[in-house]
Amino acid sequence: MDQRSQLFLLLVFIIFSAIAAEKENQDYVALLSLKNIWQNTPPSWVGPDPCGKGWEGIGCTNSRVTSIMLSSIGLTGPLSGDVELLSELQILDLSYNKGLTGPIPRSIGNLKKLLNLILVGCSFSGPIPDTIGSLQQLLYLSLNYNHFSGQIPPSIGNLSSLLWLDLTGNQLNGPIPISDGITPGLDMLLNARHFHLGQNHLSGTVSPRLFSSKMTLIHVLLDGNQLTGSIPSTLGLVQALEVLRIDRNALSGPVPSNFNNLTNLNHMFLSNNKLTGPLPNLTGMNLLSYVDISNNTFDGSDVPPWFPTLQSLTTLIMENTTLQGQIPVALFSLPQLQTVVLKKNQLNGSLVIGTTHSNQLKLIDLQFNFIYHLDGKEAYNGTLKLEDNPICGVTGNLSSYCTVSLSNASYSTQKADCKPVPCSSDQISSPNCRCAYPYTGTLFFQTLSFSDLGNNTYYNILEKSLMDSFHTHQLPVDSVSLTLSNPITASSKYLEVKLKVFPYGQVSFNLTGISSIGFMLSNQTFKPPPQLFGPFYFISDKYEKYTESKKSSRRSIVIEVVVGGSILLLVILLAGVYVLHIKKRAERAIEHTSHFSQLDQSGKGGSVIKVKGVGWFSLKELEKYTNHFSVANEIGSGGYGKVYLGSLPTGQLIAIKRAKKESMQGGLEFKTEIELLSRVHHKNLVRLMGFCFEKGEQILVYEYVSNGSLKDSLSGKSGIMLDWMRRLRVALGAARGLAYLHEFANPPIIHRDIKSNNILLDESLNAKVSDFGLSKPIDDSEGSDVLTQVKGTMGYMDPEYYMTHKLTEKSDVYSFGVLMLELLTARKPIQHGKYIVREVQETMDETKDSYNLHEFLDPAIGLGTTLKSLKKFVDLAMRCVKETGSDRPMMVEVVKEIENIMELAGVIPDANSTSTSASNEETS
Repeated sequence: MDQRSQLFLLLVFIIFSAIAAEKENQDYVALLSLKNIWQNTPPSWVGPDPCGKGWEGIGCTNSRVTSIMLSSIGLTGPLSGDVELLSELQILDLSYNKGLTGPIPRSIGNLKKLLNLILVGCSFSGPIPDTIGSLQQLLYLSLNYNHFSGQIPPSIGNLSSLLWLDLTGNQLNGPIPISDGITPGLDMLLNARHFHLGQNHLSGTVSPRLFSSKMTLIHVLLDGNQLTGSIPSTLGLVQALEVLRIDRNALSGPVPSNFNNLTNLNHMFLSNNKLTGPLPNLTGMNLLSYVDISNNTFDGSDVPPWFPTLQSLTTLIMENTTLQGQIPVALFSLPQLQTVVLKKNQLNGSLVIGTTHSNQLKLIDLQFNFIYHLDGKEAYNGTLKLEDNPICGVTGNLSSYCTVSLSNASYSTQKADCKPVPCSSDQISSPNCRCAYPYTGTLFFQTLSFSDLGNNTYYNILEKSLMDSFHTHQLPVDSVSLTLSNPITASSKYLEVKLKVFPYGQVSFNLTGISSIGFMLSNQTFKPPPQLFGPFYFISDKYEKYTESKKSSRRSIVIEVVVGGSILLLVILLAGVYVLHIKKRAERAIEHTSHFSQLDQSGKGGSVIKVKGVGWFSLKELEKYTNHFSVANEIGSGGYGKVYLGSLPTGQLIAIKRAKKESMQGGLEFKTEIELLSRVHHKNLVRLMGFCFEKGEQILVYEYVSNGSLKDSLSGKSGIMLDWMRRLRVALGAARGLAYLHEFANPPIIHRDIKSNNILLDESLNAKVSDFGLSKPIDDSEGSDVLTQVKGTMGYMDPEYYMTHKLTEKSDVYSFGVLMLELLTARKPIQHGKYIVREVQETMDETKDSYNLHEFLDPAIGLGTTLKSLKKFVDLAMRCVKETGSDRPMMVEVVKEIENIMELAGVIPDANSTSTSASNEETS
């Protein structure tokens, strides 16, 4: 190999090494941002190398972070958008950290390699971001038991690899999304095995297209919602289905006749709906173990013939189902039967339990029926409830059957054959008589196969199953303890089992042990005996006693030495050029992250950090300028937060926009936004003067625009009179500002919320576009389309968005067209239920004077007769609000046309004066 080839290979090696080093540093920057925004992060998170085995809860492959497993450690704070920098991340498990709050950042969708997203049992809120639909490799999505609201994002239907979907126990509303050829839906999840959507506020009908014979679902849990309409017959095509819970809704109509095709079904809960028609035919469903179809309005019928045929049946609950006739004795002979609840029906005749009844039978509840005779009671020693039957009025020894008795199943793990030892006040003795700090929580079993809750054998099996699973996964567990006390939740009928997991060989778990146990239970790695317990979820208590790894502090020192040596080696290989450049870049990134996570640690004011010419203000300074953010200084509010008027020492007025907690971004996200805004300079855009990011605050400082919003002027609130000439100038200024964002900003920006409230007027009534600080850059890699969070305002929104769920530059054009109509009419886009665009479209007549729009035009513009410029203005506005984006002009075209309209009106577009009047206007 010649010298040139060797040099080339060396250069390739160095470049790839440098790129790898930069990526690794990117991971460090992301984790450092999380560390600074969260409280209670592991003490071992020190040193510059998260992959050096010193950072507990962090897993790596090839020096890149691939997993974050921080279950149950008491983390508090929001999830920073900087998490998107972890581009190799496959597992994100933050389960059971109740202190984690705020929304899931939209940037979560950039974690393209994510396989498991587990946020169960936290306190996240807001809508589930539709960007989750970009996680194409996701297998497991568990967002259950948070405070999420809004609708289920249709984009989840794009997760073609998804196996497990659990959104249980939130505040989600609206219908279950179904694909329509343009928008995805949950019906596209053909590989999914679990739909867990219960205990929300979902409404609407269950579409027949939600289910198909191509699906492999085994669990469908829709219980505790507000679903209406009929049960779709397509549900009977899902042959693999094992568990069905659609109870506690408002479903109506008959049970589909093909339900008995579900021959793999073990659990069927249809109770507490409004179902009608005949009782469902369950013939041939030989694996059914638990049936509850209570509290519906089925047609009155005799006991169905399938009663004694279900050989796997353990529990039959048909309370208040208009059942009549005599109970066949063969029902009680089913070999696994434990519970029969048929109360509040019209059963009559003689009750014959027989001598061959199941030896597991513990409860027969027939209260509020018409049974007048009992035969064979001597052979049955379980609980029999006959209150409010005619038989209870007959004299005899039946008092035990005719009075209400309260059952209270309980269980507690027994101690081993060992001598108990006294424990300190806050330690607990394990079943093996060792004092320790156990990991605790509650197991919720959603569909039991048994109803004899007093049978200790089942809990012994569960204990053994848990220990086997812990040992199989080599977790440091000594023993487990289960406790039941009033275990059934009345409304959901979930079994609640308190769990304690004790550490092996030590008094407490370290963080890795806790995270591993939490992951095993949250990720459903643990499989309880399905023939008994069925699907479950786990909610952990905070674990506060974990021990710190003894090696972490030493490792951090070693890591720093190793990293320093590696950098030195690279510098030598590259002759001190390329890698030094990369290293400095990384150091700048870390420095920025540090500033953007905890600015002004010293508390000193006045030191201004420059980001592309934008100044940094300390929180102390801004408090001084706004009289401590007093109500008297408050001049506006919106989705982002409140706006305050401030005064600099020079006397210059400023507008200070202070973010509320739920609208905050991650540190790097905020930094990126400031850098973007600092590059945007145009006389028709509100200028960013500075920012503040410290002590949990995110604040933007803008120039103060003295004459308020266009909305205030059009409504008369500001007292400013806008005649026709002034309105044309406002339209031109706003159009120029918006065109600059689209065509000349770097990168180009889509505003997403053009409206009269976001057009401000300065002392000369020049228009300035505001509130583009939370806009989105146009993604050139995907053309001009950008999938984005909806920020727009009703009435201004592009109608194409509702079909494509994408906003483009043409979406801003549509909003600007609505703004033009608002300038003409001084009406809100939607007023008294009428939409201004539709009203103008239906009323305008090009053959008539002023297009027949006299009733819509604002008298304040001073129109005595029709105006040539008016017609051109209306024509342009109507082109901007075309239904299809491709039919709308670009904003640069809009600017040119408004300039032509002004020239037609006899006004020079670039003139500074705005004191024109209607007398200058041409008439037709």
